[in-house]
Amino acid sequence: MRTYLDHNATSPLRPSARAAMMAAMEMPGNASSVHGEGRAARKLIDDAREAIARELGIIAPMVVFTSGGSEANNLAIKGVAVDRLLISAIEHPSVIEAAKASGKRVETIPVTSDGVIDVDGLRGVLPGPKALVSVMLANNETGVIQPLSEIAALAREHGALLHTDAVQAFGKVPVNFGLLSVDIMTISAHKFGGPVGAGALIVRDGLPLEPLIHGGGQELRRRAGTENVPAIAGFATAASDKRPDTKNLRDKLEAALEGAVIFGRDADRLPNTTCFAVPGLNAETLLMAFDLEGVAVSSGSACSSGKVAKSHVLAAMGVAPEVARAAIRVSLGWNTTTEHIEHFITVWRRIRARHRSKVAA
Repeated sequence: MRTYLDHNATSPLRPSARAAMMAAMEMPGNASSVHGEGRAARKLIDDAREAIARELGIIAPMVVFTSGGSEANNLAIKGVAVDRLLISAIEHPSVIEAAKASGKRVETIPVTSDGVIDVDGLRGVLPGPKALVSVMLANNETGVIQPLSEIAALAREHGALLHTDAVQAFGKVPVNFGLLSVDIMTISAHKFGGPVGAGALIVRDGLPLEPLIHGGGQELRRRAGTENVPAIAGFATAASDKRPDTKNLRDKLEAALEGAVIFGRDADRLPNTTCFAVPGLNAETLLMAFDLEGVAVSSGSACSSGKVAKSHVLAAMGVAPEVARAAIRVSLGWNTTTEHIEHFITVWRRIRARHRSKVAA
């Protein structure tokens, strides 16, 4: 039996999304063409834009389709006319690296030991030239949800814009663009059962945005390039599906983690994410042990190279390096069952028993 518990990395494609993509692949038209086939492709994109907009409580023209979350984050960071970038210490690398490459002044917003933005720290760096504040809605490693409405109110006091990377939250918890009071939002399809290679940047109506990719007039001239119609169709279909209710499953899993440190445990978190460590256990060794017993999880610091790297998120939370090196992330999704959680618990108890035997020997 294989148990897949790495949905924060990529969630398996939902059957409904696959069906929508297969149907779209039969359409031969380019959405920029005026003939019947082109108009059919354009309608599919327009319908998908409307579907995403409904989920977020916005108007359709605010949705800019991209190739994924990283492109959308780069477009947000580099495309808005501001003098400074205020980036939280726990952002995804696509935000951090885009900020570094932007040529703008970059300042870091600290977080508490629970992984929540230090609002007083933000208040301290806000005064000054016009800024874009970038704070993710939910962290990809810990699942900790940020108080965006409070952050938005503070940003407005100082005339700053607010961007949120909502990639990990959208499709897992209700996300309403207006209620969060943000100016720009990033979402991506493959974190909740849509296809890899589809995402969107949500841009407040009337906010100017300089394109990252120049060429044709697609996406209301905000993102050039022929649209990936099948991926967009799958994205919208997955977004319209019912959100999974994983909290009880996550709580069952966490109840079995005797002696473990659960990062962000006392903060508001996504109902699908557990990042934990047992001091003395190495994350890389744990990953291999889980995999050999049929359970797919990730390290809390998994990086693009596929290796276990130092977690900047846990470091920002003040976690000791020897504890951070043991961090494992378990993330549930739309197809996670009680049997999967029981399989994880069984394997975890075997691994812990072997470790205790070695320590006692």
